[in-house]
Amino acid sequence: MDSILLIIIAATAIISFFALNNQNIFNKYKFNVGAILNNKEYIRILSAGFLHADFTHLLFNMMTLYFFGPIVIQAFGEMGFLVVYFGSIILGNLFSLYLYKNQLWYSAIGASGGVSGILFASIAMIPDLGIYFFFIPIPIPGYIFGLLYFGYSVYSMLNPRESDNIGHAAHLGGAFFGLVYAVAFQPDRALSNAPFLGIMALPLLYMAYQVFVKKRIG
Repeated sequence: MDSILLIIIAATAIISFFALNNQNIFNKYKFNVGAILNNKEYIRILSAGFLHADFTHLLFNMMTLYFFGPIVIQAFGEMGFLVVYFGSIILGNLFSLYLYKNQLWYSAIGASGGVSGILFASIAMIPDLGIYFFFIPIPIPGYIFGLLYFGYSVYSMLNPRESDNIGHAAHLGGAFFGLVYAVAFQPDRALSNAPFLGIMALPLLYMAYQVFVKKRIG
């Protein structure tokens, strides 16, 4: 396991733990539309990626990063991994900022944008990677895992709850960044896996239709 991946997982887990036990830190660094637009607290766009709603949220994101991170590192190197991860967090939260600009109460936390970028970039490289999920004895193909992951995210984003706090909208921006990076730097390999990426992207296409065509959120 690459050290840079372990450092990010450890740092995220430690910061998330302290924030969950210190409401002041949690509130100061979570993604909040009102604080960013009105108070110019732009650090929240990045810092929210190190906070999580609870340990289940943290575990799910870090497990996904643990499984798929090494593929991105192998394909694009450590620097490429960092660019995809943090670029996806930032772009994902910028998309959330655009999406919820009229809802100043909207808050979110989590590494979901970065994890989505890593997930999409890695499955662009190895779409049929077998993933053992919790106690299921049969490996789930990576692109099916991605389909379920994004399906849940899209549903939660289109049906927001003020108490949720999870940045579901950031998944789309992060996934977009990861895919664009993979296609830009490994075009032949990524495009050869286009059918698998298309299956995984179905919830994202539905989300784009709801947001940009039907104007369901905004």
